[in-house]
Amino acid sequence: MRRGVALACLILPIALLVPGCGNGDSSAPTPQAATGVGLKGDFSGTGPGTLLDARALPTIDKRLPAMTSISGRIEYTSTSAVTNSETTVTGTVFAPKGQPPEGGWPIIAFGHGTSGVEPDCAPSLSPDLLGLAGPVALLVQAGYVVTLTDYQGLGIDKTYHPFLEPITEGYNLIDSVRAARKLVPDTSDRWIAAGFSQGAQAAWAANELAQTYGQGLTLLGSVALAPPLDLTFIADTAASGRLTKEQKPLYQAMLAALKNEHPDFNLDDYRHGTLKQRWDTLLNCDVIHATERERLFDEVTADDLRPSSPAATDALRSRLREMSLPRQQATAPVLVVYGDSDPIIPVESTDGALAAACGMGDVIDIRKQPGKGHSDLDIAVALSWIADRFKDVPVTNSCAPPAPAPPSEPDATSPPVEGDASESPR
Repeated sequence: MRRGVALACLILPIALLVPGCGNGDSSAPTPQAATGVGLKGDFSGTGPGTLLDARALPTIDKRLPAMTSISGRIEYTSTSAVTNSETTVTGTVFAPKGQPPEGGWPIIAFGHGTSGVEPDCAPSLSPDLLGLAGPVALLVQAGYVVTLTDYQGLGIDKTYHPFLEPITEGYNLIDSVRAARKLVPDTSDRWIAAGFSQGAQAAWAANELAQTYGQGLTLLGSVALAPPLDLTFIADTAASGRLTKEQKPLYQAMLAALKNEHPDFNLDDYRHGTLKQRWDTLLNCDVIHATERERLFDEVTADDLRPSSPAATDALRSRLREMSLPRQQATAPVLVVYGDSDPIIPVESTDGALAAACGMGDVIDIRKQPGKGHSDLDIAVALSWIADRFKDVPVTNSCAPPAPAPPSEPDATSPPVEGDASESPR
């Protein structure tokens, strides 16, 4: 299948990955039960991206083993930006069949949208990769190695998941590429970071980090679909009692992560009523209880989510500012696709973050789609943009000022003006 045709088929499946718990298959195994036949790989070395384990996926969607030379679940080393310590992260890697192109298989590292914050909320533990099996299959068929990180704390019960902490997510994405290259022979060092929602934040962060953390790899660009960049809006929205139904699960997941990252963070300044009473149930990500969670979130009131004081709002806003992007100039071009009617990420928040990134000198192709929300984006432009990066096609830069219009030619019938270059010498 031609790469452009295959990529065009991804529009619907990726759009279905809306943030929130419960996207997985109810038969997904627990982290401890996810085992399979061991795969060959390069398990030598130390440091970020070291491949620790690789196993076949015995319950994976049948489309993937049928068209891949490798379909594996991996464990690899990465880095926590919170503690600056080495961590173990899980994910999946899929490689095409046949002979690689000259220079090796190009790689796409995909960051998935919000799936939850518990260890069993990982794509690698779901037979359909939490709905990503179809898109991954088409990307592999188009000739890409695809690596899909679970992010720290998902897929393995060794540490917490730092939800919306962008630097750790960026490290996890970059190191998934390193680990994939140790599992799949004949891979290129050229790669694209792509992601939706939480994964879009990870893809953007990976781009900012690539120059200093991504040595040995060549990042060609990042695709950010509905990215949460400036997160400070959440504090004021909660304080004013205006969190939407779609924002409530994000707010809870973010609070849970902040408590893990900062033990002195007082959860009870931000959770009350039903949210506090049913906290653990609402954090769960299994499909069996999805209906109950939806009902409970409907019962959560604005006061249940409201910070207890202006000081608590200020403290939350400060934490969110630390988690926001941009932080520094991006290494490679970025494509951003977002809607002006997003019920989760206010358009003003994204507009402001993009203006700040442009001010830092980023090269960004900005595609704001009228009338679109968070999960109904038309992403055909993103798919062709990925293909163009591997072809070294010039990038559109929405940050660049428009080129000045060429000077108009003087009217040949008009008398020459004194000092005009068109005046004939005497």
